[in-house]
Amino acid sequence: METQFIPKKYTHAPLKGSVSWQSPSNIALVKYWGKYDEQLPKNASISFTLSQCNTKTTLHFAKVNNTGIFNFEVFLDGKKTIDFEPKIQKFFERVEVYLPFLKEYRFKIETSNSFPHSSGIASSASGMSALALCLVDMERHCHPVPVEGSFDDRGGFENLSLTKDNLKKVSFLSRLGSGSACRSIEGDLIVWGSHPNIKGSTNLFGTKYPYKVHDNFKKYQDTILLVDKGEKQVSSTVGHDLMHNHPFADQRFKQANTNLSALIPILENGDLSAFIEIVESEALSLHAMMMTSMPYFILMKPNTLEIINRIWNFRKSTGSRVCFTLDAGANVHMLYPEIEKKTVSEFIKKELAQFCKNGEFINDQLGFGASRF
Repeated sequence: METQFIPKKYTHAPLKGSVSWQSPSNIALVKYWGKYDEQLPKNASISFTLSQCNTKTTLHFAKVNNTGIFNFEVFLDGKKTIDFEPKIQKFFERVEVYLPFLKEYRFKIETSNSFPHSSGIASSASGMSALALCLVDMERHCHPVPVEGSFDDRGGFENLSLTKDNLKKVSFLSRLGSGSACRSIEGDLIVWGSHPNIKGSTNLFGTKYPYKVHDNFKKYQDTILLVDKGEKQVSSTVGHDLMHNHPFADQRFKQANTNLSALIPILENGDLSAFIEIVESEALSLHAMMMTSMPYFILMKPNTLEIINRIWNFRKSTGSRVCFTLDAGANVHMLYPEIEKKTVSEFIKKELAQFCKNGEFINDQLGFGASRF
């Protein structure tokens, strides 16, 4: 229940300090599209945690008199960014009951992405999870100082690691900022959403995939082809809301949960062909929901389709196990086993880079969650 995340009375109030966390993005294999109540998913999803695509956030805080408002500034790449303030304001409003110290501090939030913002690489996932990590890390010092580390009121944090309960709370809070953010805390496979065939799964936060995973899926690669680096025409928040009266919503939610059930034995036995079928159909189903909503919209670009067709032709002609998936944007995620890294790299440079904005792409791979920096 949500009440487990409401803290007991704090015994310490640090005067000022800062804390820094780096959190990765993630790419869903089975997609979540459609939510209810306060950021709860209409179907379960599973994702690969990434490594190179991440957000670095430093949270500076200073004690102030409680004025009844949230006092914060946001800086992206060193520049004050007021566009982010409504999202952070909403996030603080949602999580205040779980972090009751928020109005007692002035915050400066400094953040930077290793990838383009708002272009379909889940920047909200990495960004909100990084902020939630900073806040939970800070909260631990509102209690008596644990014996395994030290803290001083000038802002020094040393040798402290987040417990499983801390991480659970981080994932829970991240979800209230951006649904998919709850899948970015740990790795390498994370499930979000209650599913009858996955032990421990819940709508409240992300959980590590609990079953056996074949070696075929270890060290999996994800090269992200940057078809469009601009901001999306339709935000994910708007897209999720359009599922409320969508004519195919119920069928889609059933399809996603069925695909997740089918993925369990595939992840165990290493069947790459069956994996490809589910991953690619999930990507196309996600965008089909966008194209059949009212109002309808298309986030794919002509070059997105060109890349997809070339991946299919390459797979057919070479026997490669490379496949594609899409997030809520035009960019293409190419997923493939590490053993194919060289051949796929040559294929990208020879045939696909020409369809990327300025020829740009990001080579990434499975990661294992957030870390301090």
